[in-house]
Amino acid sequence: MAPSTAAGTHLSPRQTERRLAILRAATALAARGGYEAVQMREVAESAQVALGTLYRYFPSKVHLLVAVMEAQLRRLREEVRRRPPAGDGPAERVAAALAQAFHALQREPRLAEAMVRALSFADRSVGREVDAVASLTSEIVLEAAGLTEPPTAEQQAALRVIGHTWHASLLAWLSGRSSLAEVRSDLRTAARLLTPPG
Repeated sequence: MAPSTAAGTHLSPRQTERRLAILRAATALAARGGYEAVQMREVAESAQVALGTLYRYFPSKVHLLVAVMEAQLRRLREEVRRRPPAGDGPAERVAAALAQAFHALQREPRLAEAMVRALSFADRSVGREVDAVASLTSEIVLEAAGLTEPPTAEQQAALRVIGHTWHASLLAWLSGRSSLAEVRSDLRTAARLLTPPG
């Protein structure tokens, strides 16, 4: 899908590069200082765009940081495609892929906190960006599981449960309430819903 502005219009190559510069600037600020460090004026200055231009692409900090999460998930999806995770079955492979994402987030905990907070704060106005995050999470799960057929209704429900588990696990890990081992176990349990016995 081609990137678009907040108004939903498709971007030219130059606009796409400007949007990427904004995302890079927001990512760097979040990685250094978390959610509070991402101030729209500083993002605009760092990306070398006018503040009004920034708001045309992203109407709020929440829109911007959910889009950062979307970009991070796109990279993870490509990584899963290039190097499929190992495991004895779909559930193990899904747990391995999502645990790999957690390892990456461990290296940038402030960025992880900023993205998760933004996703938690998102209201209906951020629906397109939130839907993109959910869709990418499902794509990553299907890629990791090695399921090539279109998902059944039951598998679609399982994908939603895995997505919810992923989000809740992120929150629990960031707050120190879950270890990485517990996160992996929870994700593996949810992933088993994709291929129930029989």
